[in-house]
Amino acid sequence: MIRFDDEALAGLPLPPNCPEPGTCVRYEQPEPGLVVLVLDPPHRKLAVLDLPLMRDLALAIMRLEDDRALRGVVITGRAPLEFALGADIEAIGSIDDPALVERFIRLGQDLFARLHKMENGAGRRVRTVAAVGGPVPGGAFELSLACDRIVLADDPRSRIGLPETKLGILPAWGGSQRLPRRVGVTTALDAILKGTLLPARPAYSKGFVDRLTPPEYLVRAASDVAMGRASCPRRGRGRVGGVLVDRNPLALAAIFVMTRKTVMAQTKGRYPAALDVARLVCRAPLTPLSVGFVEEARSAAVLATGSVCDNLIGIFKLMEGAKKLGVLPGGGRPAPFAKGAVLGAGVMGGTIASLMAGKKIDTRLFDISPEALDAAQLDHRADLTKRKRRRRIRPNEHDAALDRLNTTGDLASLAGAEIAIEAVAERLDVKRELFGSLAAALPTDAILCTNTSSLSVDAIFDGLPAPGRFVGLHFFNPVRQMPLVEIVRGSETSDETVARVAALAVALGKTPVVVKDVAGFLVNRILGPYMDEALRLYDCGVAPERIDRLAEAFGMPMGPLALLDEVGIDIAAHAAQSLHQAYGERMSPCTSIRGLLDEGHLGKKAGRGFYAHSGQGRKARRSISPVLATHAPPSSGEGGSLSDEQVTEQMMLAMLNEGARALEEGVCASAAELDLATIFGMGFPPFRGGLLRWADSVGAREIVANLERTAGRVGGRPGGAARFEPAAILSGLARTGGSFHQTGC
Repeated sequence: MIRFDDEALAGLPLPPNCPEPGTCVRYEQPEPGLVVLVLDPPHRKLAVLDLPLMRDLALAIMRLEDDRALRGVVITGRAPLEFALGADIEAIGSIDDPALVERFIRLGQDLFARLHKMENGAGRRVRTVAAVGGPVPGGAFELSLACDRIVLADDPRSRIGLPETKLGILPAWGGSQRLPRRVGVTTALDAILKGTLLPARPAYSKGFVDRLTPPEYLVRAASDVAMGRASCPRRGRGRVGGVLVDRNPLALAAIFVMTRKTVMAQTKGRYPAALDVARLVCRAPLTPLSVGFVEEARSAAVLATGSVCDNLIGIFKLMEGAKKLGVLPGGGRPAPFAKGAVLGAGVMGGTIASLMAGKKIDTRLFDISPEALDAAQLDHRADLTKRKRRRRIRPNEHDAALDRLNTTGDLASLAGAEIAIEAVAERLDVKRELFGSLAAALPTDAILCTNTSSLSVDAIFDGLPAPGRFVGLHFFNPVRQMPLVEIVRGSETSDETVARVAALAVALGKTPVVVKDVAGFLVNRILGPYMDEALRLYDCGVAPERIDRLAEAFGMPMGPLALLDEVGIDIAAHAAQSLHQAYGERMSPCTSIRGLLDEGHLGKKAGRGFYAHSGQGRKARRSISPVLATHAPPSSGEGGSLSDEQVTEQMMLAMLNEGARALEEGVCASAAELDLATIFGMGFPPFRGGLLRWADSVGAREIVANLERTAGRVGGRPGGAARFEPAAILSGLARTGGSFHQTGC
């Protein structure tokens, strides 16, 4: 018997609006011998596998087991593209007792195991079919894997997979055991470790599902399979591969060793869920299901109550919260843009235009250079072709996206645009002249955006009519890879404009953060002191390799000097001067790179900076540039006496102190949003939860003591004492024993 009584649920979190038993699953019998179970919880807009829904699914299964005439069961959602959004992340994140988490997991495992072995009241086997569509992540896919067959709606909105490792946990409702049995160990490892949700066609080709059907026929097709009227062979791992690999202990051991080595190289052991996944998946084919369930429950219970999972779930919640920025002041959602324009066909502007065209926006790309327009079109075509080859989009979607991007050298041809995004040279006079012409050419309700990274939004739009429609929309380079967009609110930008561009950012697959119009906005302002301190350390004799190695050991995706090479030393120097002009002494820039600048050693784009760069793509290589020997600053010798901890602190504390000042000034709305911006905009390590959550984990008192100690060491140099003087908000938290997140900063 499946237990969801008071004893089984004791201590587990129930939603505050918990519905009455039996109300979350509809029991329908469209024909004799067939039952359709519809996941339709009244307390949620979209079904989530929380305790009330699981309880009612258990009640439905027990009812099915008493039906002597039952032959087939279909489990589906309230609509073809609305199955379920996986497990209740809020509930998991609220439990800090591993024993409770393990009990919660075991309830789900037992429930799905009963479904997997379902028999009717006469003792005959019943065929179960999951009819799913739309997002089918995590626990929703694990529920499907427990069924005999999976039928998926063939629609661009369908996505299916096991993304739990992105939250610092693992698929523990049978996913780590059933998926490798279905598709093979290597395919399962790749899917679970990456945590990607596959579109319908790739999911079918990899054997994740057994049949595709148009959404409108989903339940009918699944019913035919359940009743035996339609043939539906189970897809997955071939017999030969299963014998040679999945049932071969030596092969599995070799795969585990290689996978563990790869995981350690990529994560440095900071994400323990990946290591547990490698162990469980590689053992799965030779482990009885019951034993595998026990092992995955124990592993998941430890992971779910650890700091990494807590931080990653926090980031997930922040991402979901950021999507709500795209809601109009009255509560409704803005209509999507149908026509847009991008001005400037460089790498940044061309990619923004390509993204818009790929999201069903008819886009005109303007530039006075025909060569730049041609290059942008070629890049757009190449990206779409790559996505089509990887089966991320269908041929008709590829063709439609190609047709939606048009180029022009005539500003007047942009007159029909509902939104225009400027991405031209970072010169105030150029941008002001361009927007003056654009404001005259476009209707007064068209939204005008600047992608500036260093100029004031108010200064760019000063004096132009209808100021409420002007806004900064700052993408980060490379546009396709960087997930953050800063929405820069000018002094007169309307709430509706902010909501509409936030909704656009979300539609483009980006995470928006709203920031004030200040120098550097948020990310570049915080990043500036961090990169400058790296130069200061180099200036006093710390080897470049050591600086970058210690930053990466902290968890940054690349070291600050390698990042300088990527950005361009000339661009970084210009940004540093802008910050110095805006914020004064504490942003005094280091001059140790002047020699590199003067001789054109500008970083990766010039082939040499702090590193010598060669090759492209996978063949790209870098090594310490030989030119450093002739441009190295005269060393004070101090660097040789600094410990690794001091080197790391000097960089990270500079970043943190400026972030605290930005929060004080209301540059963003909360500590949580600042954390989100640092993770997605500058690569602050997700396992630490963001810049201010890391500060909370250290403690404000210790942070302040470290700042004061560092200020004493570097106070003699320009700006040193000012940069490391603790921000007022930090000093206040140190006095009260508070933290950024607990005090609702």
